[in-house]
Amino acid sequence: MITHYFKTVQDAELRVLDTIRNGVWTHVVAPSDDELAALGRDFALDEAILEDSKDFFEVPRMERSGGVSYFFTRYPYDEKDEDIDTAPLLIVIGESFVITIAKRPVPQFAPFVNGKVSVVTTQKTKLFINLIGAVTAAFELELVRLRRIVHRNRLKLGRIGPKEIQRLVNYENGLNNMIAALVPTNTWLNQVTNGNFIQLYNEDVELMEDVVIANNQLIESSRSVMKTIQNVRSASEAIMTSRLNATIQTLTIITIILTIPTVVSSLYGMNVPLPFSGDPLAFWLILVAIMALVSGVVYAFKRSEWL
Repeated sequence: MITHYFKTVQDAELRVLDTIRNGVWTHVVAPSDDELAALGRDFALDEAILEDSKDFFEVPRMERSGGVSYFFTRYPYDEKDEDIDTAPLLIVIGESFVITIAKRPVPQFAPFVNGKVSVVTTQKTKLFINLIGAVTAAFELELVRLRRIVHRNRLKLGRIGPKEIQRLVNYENGLNNMIAALVPTNTWLNQVTNGNFIQLYNEDVELMEDVVIANNQLIESSRSVMKTIQNVRSASEAIMTSRLNATIQTLTIITIILTIPTVVSSLYGMNVPLPFSGDPLAFWLILVAIMALVSGVVYAFKRSEWL
């Protein structure tokens, strides 16, 4: 689906256009081959690069072709069909237009469309910064959510079970996806800040630097939270292993203790002449012997700190 948005400084709200014009922001969601071909013709775009936007696992990068800059990034998305928590986004900056192409809906752009956040499409650099800033803010919210969850799990470390460990692994995978999206994006953001790909005014440079700083902080915070997850997971696995060893040790001690009367009873259950077989006190003597052996074994275990 292709939607053309337009707003100037004088306009009160964002308008939807039927045709393209200078200063337009064209937002494309899940484009068909025909729609991509039409975009290529209408805006004189590199069709090979546009084809890359169809790859759901496209990595963030930047290219320039025919005077047009192409910025691939990824944004947080709750993907059901793929084992990944981000979706690709292509931002195209031309001389008089901005195009965004995504395979999935981009909820981060909703405030721009419904008017909650004001954007001017004719100021393409500021629009570009707003789009990237919205993606960065979405990653920040996701990181805050994951940090709170990890903190709660860390506080109840002794009660973490297999299900909680599986969830921690999923959170770690989400953080890996986040870092994989932020690091290369920040690389080309630094290049954009130098003004080699789009025209930047002084105030634009400051805004771009703020976005770069925010991305750097996100990367470091994501790595910190991922390290915490790894520590929690390792500690919980160590606790579970220790509990398992203690359980096996207890069962082993019980088995050894029960083996003593079992062996003695088995011997005196044989139909052969045995010591004390004719003694009327044989039962009590054997019982005392068993108790003495069991007591000796228990004492030996306590000396060895098994009990």
